[in-house]
Amino acid sequence: MHGSKLYEGQKLALKYFTVAIVLFGAQLLFGLFAAIQFLYPDFLFGVLDFSINRMVHINALVVWLLYAMIGAVYWLLPDEAGREVVGVKLGELAFYVLTAAVAVVVLVYLFVQIGPGKESTIWFITEGREYIEAPRWADIGIVVVVLIFLYNVYATVMKGRRTGILTVLMADLIALAGLYLTGMFYTDNIAVDQYWWWWVIHLWVEATWEVYVAAVGGYILIKTLNANRKVVEMWLWIEVAMMFGSGILGLGHHYFWIGTPEYWWEIGALFSALEPVPLVGLFVHVLYDWGKETGKGNKITNVPAFSWLTVETFGNFLGAGVWGFMHTLPQINLYTHGTQWPAAHGHLAFFGAYVAIMISAIYLAIQGKAGLKELKMTKAGWWAISLITVGVLLMTVSLTISAYVQTMVERGMHGATWEGFFAAQNNEWFWQGICWRLVTGVMVVVGYGFLVYDLLTCTKKQPVKENEAEVAAAAA
Repeated sequence: MHGSKLYEGQKLALKYFTVAIVLFGAQLLFGLFAAIQFLYPDFLFGVLDFSINRMVHINALVVWLLYAMIGAVYWLLPDEAGREVVGVKLGELAFYVLTAAVAVVVLVYLFVQIGPGKESTIWFITEGREYIEAPRWADIGIVVVVLIFLYNVYATVMKGRRTGILTVLMADLIALAGLYLTGMFYTDNIAVDQYWWWWVIHLWVEATWEVYVAAVGGYILIKTLNANRKVVEMWLWIEVAMMFGSGILGLGHHYFWIGTPEYWWEIGALFSALEPVPLVGLFVHVLYDWGKETGKGNKITNVPAFSWLTVETFGNFLGAGVWGFMHTLPQINLYTHGTQWPAAHGHLAFFGAYVAIMISAIYLAIQGKAGLKELKMTKAGWWAISLITVGVLLMTVSLTISAYVQTMVERGMHGATWEGFFAAQNNEWFWQGICWRLVTGVMVVVGYGFLVYDLLTCTKKQPVKENEAEVAAAAA
């Protein structure tokens, strides 16, 4: 913001955030459909099968997070660089092109679904590769949009102020764009194909996204707590350094059983659990410094953003760290691979590491759009953060219970046989976990409703005495 007005880049960020929240709702809806189908297989059978619901559920998650990530960069970029975003009109065009492409891809997923085993299916319907099922034309479109985004970021920083946060983001965004290319070619050997496929899935999520989150989280701490920039940027460089040891080499835990050499067992087991450490260190260090300064007039200027950032910090540690390490050792993964363990880990890790911080960034933008110096938490906001967070935590526990049954009964007692598979599927505790997963999913959906309501109304429900001057100035 410059004065009381938003930069054009920040107005573009609000558009990205709007689409992100809509796609977040789509992710939850199709996830709920899939959870129902686990219990009632005939539900929407032949219309939206489980495979389609699961695909849209996961793809919607990835795409809405990308929208929110791009939006967060467009929000902080002019503020950090001290100038308007270069090429903002080009960025606007890219936004509309990307949104139209996403809409077409989703319609194809829902109404066409599958195609013949020909090259045309790969180009126009789906590539059929798990998590990155988008057809080839959409892949190319995504690359073009990201290149425009990169140009806007680099051109803006080169003509403006370059902070440590922007320096880390500039390097990270190059890796974010480049790694997507590794998922755009095929080989005849499935082991080699999987080897490169994981470069997108893992190195996006557990390397470049982690560094991105640290940069955006540092910016949010500066804005909400007036955190010491030197401390924030120090931890950012620690995050970059640890990414090379944990995020990149942690890729090895995906190489246990796809035909790669056995040395990946030790590499993957050793490094993959270290990824959340710098983020927790950044948050704790900044919070400690802020606590020492509270007597000097320091206060939280955006309670919802800070609350969601707190959820992100410890949710990341639990989901990516604790639940990830539970089944990342090859001696354990031999029994847990292909069970509900990865689902339990994935739900809490994605929520803790990425979903929570993107919601935090959106609240920061809501405050900036309204021109408020402070943003307090409303009742709807508390309901949203409580229902969504508790819902995801209980969902993780429910899936973990089901995973234990599969690990002990199917793998341990019956040696991964068909007999063991059906024995685990029919086990009472397995189905109890699956039932509770549906209940907790409903909790999250209700929490999402509170979240949308709060995002639309929270600036209108702030204490009048504290904010009436800012509201009047913004209205003028």
